[in-house]
Amino acid sequence: MTSFDRTLQRLPLLAGRRALAYAITLGFCVAAWWLRLVLDPLFPPGYPYLTFFPAVILASFLFGRGPGIAAAILCGLLAWYYFIPPARSFELGRGTPVALFFYAGVVTVDILLVHWMQVANGRLAAERERSARLAERTEILFEELQHRVSNNLQMVGAMLSLQRRTIVDGEAKRAIGEAAEKLQLIGRIQRRLYGNKGEPLALDAFVTALVEDLAASSGKPGIRHEVEANSALMLPPDRAIPLALIIAESIANAVEHGFAERETGSILVTVCAAEARLSLTIRDDGHGLPTSFDLASADSLGLRIARNLAQGMGAELHIAPAAPGTLVTLRNVPIDACPRAD
Repeated sequence: MTSFDRTLQRLPLLAGRRALAYAITLGFCVAAWWLRLVLDPLFPPGYPYLTFFPAVILASFLFGRGPGIAAAILCGLLAWYYFIPPARSFELGRGTPVALFFYAGVVTVDILLVHWMQVANGRLAAERERSARLAERTEILFEELQHRVSNNLQMVGAMLSLQRRTIVDGEAKRAIGEAAEKLQLIGRIQRRLYGNKGEPLALDAFVTALVEDLAASSGKPGIRHEVEANSALMLPPDRAIPLALIIAESIANAVEHGFAERETGSILVTVCAAEARLSLTIRDDGHGLPTSFDLASADSLGLRIARNLAQGMGAELHIAPAAPGTLVTLRNVPIDACPRAD
């Protein structure tokens, strides 16, 4: 909003200092009278109100209906006395009633139009203020909802982790542990799906925040995490959550297996878009994959989930050696539903 727009919203001015408003209005009238007096030799007969109309409009516009009416009366009297024959008198000569009636009609219309405009402007300002309060309240409620959903998911994950301690069977214990970790991860992702105003986050902001969160929780601060992403894309939830889960699973595997005996290294996450398709790569310089690794037959819950998520998006997931390290590639993710950021 420009300074001119803010000034218009404050009209009429000097609402709490009416004496000053009327004093300035008097100055407008005197200035209009003086200008008409100076220009009188240049005007042909029949233009007594020419410089007085602007004074009335200006007083009404700046200070409201009351000063506008006062300016109209004073300017009318000045014009009548000085510029309507017989000059310097209030006699009703030939044509004087018509001239006064014409003047009264014009200034009445001017004052009413300005007054109605200011009333409408005041209502618009009040509506904007109500909308701003409602938007602020909606923002708070939306943020609170996001936190509650995230907390509930993480709480379920924590309960599963507690339940895992009571299970004796090793396979069941491992499965419940993985499920608990995935729920807590989804809870953290939920917090980052939207901005403070409920808008979907841009791709670079979402992926960067997610990777920073994963890096902080990895327990290996010596591993450097980098992100290269296209900021011109927005992420709807049906793309953001699967993408985030695949990123999280890939980084977790890199930290757990690729850097199992190392405290330093690097993980690079790259996201790019071309021809209505999104591509994701996660590259690390860790130990790399075992020679017997096969994604199609992997029994890890995380990899199975990642594989199913990729299939659900109509994308292709590949995991291959990178010499050194491992390269995870997700290709051909449709981005028709991803609008461009302004």
